[in-house]
Amino acid sequence: MSSVPITVSIRREVDPARISEATAWVQTGVNLANKHPGFLGSGWVRAGEDSQLWHMLYRFASVETLDAWEQSPERTWWLSMGEGFVRSEHARRRTGIEGWFDEPATGSIRVPDAATVEDAPPAPPRWKQAVTIWLGFFPVNLLFSLAMTPVPGWGELPPWLRVLATTVVLTPVMTYWVLPWVTRALRGWLGR
Repeated sequence: MSSVPITVSIRREVDPARISEATAWVQTGVNLANKHPGFLGSGWVRAGEDSQLWHMLYRFASVETLDAWEQSPERTWWLSMGEGFVRSEHARRRTGIEGWFDEPATGSIRVPDAATVEDAPPAPPRWKQAVTIWLGFFPVNLLFSLAMTPVPGWGELPPWLRVLATTVVLTPVMTYWVLPWVTRALRGWLGR
């Protein structure tokens, strides 16, 4: 049995007139999954007070335990209870940190009376993920370090404070601009 945990992210569009039922329905699904072997936890949120979009994550210890849950009679029964108010569903399976290597899904996907499960392509090997992150981080960190050198007093700060300032500035730069750009540039190599 595979020992790699797997996470499923789901986006559901729910009838806004049936929020109370949907809330009870979602919690029932969590309670059922919680009793299933390999279940590691879940969380769900509505996109906003008046939103029809609900987002959920749940995690299992392995693909095998997830498959067992997804094929279980308990889950089949539970899904049938939501047919009246779940208008659409989109699900993706995730392992590791490959979410950094994909564009986020946006918009609403209409599915008539059935769930769509889209298995994400396998994550690039960890060594390729590490190389990709390093290729983005090294030049950005080097440029930041060079830019800060002439700042009066920068060199006299304790190392922990310089590292703190560097990471506070560079983490959003890496997350929102550099890593998305590097991963798009390396998409072909990452997928091989």
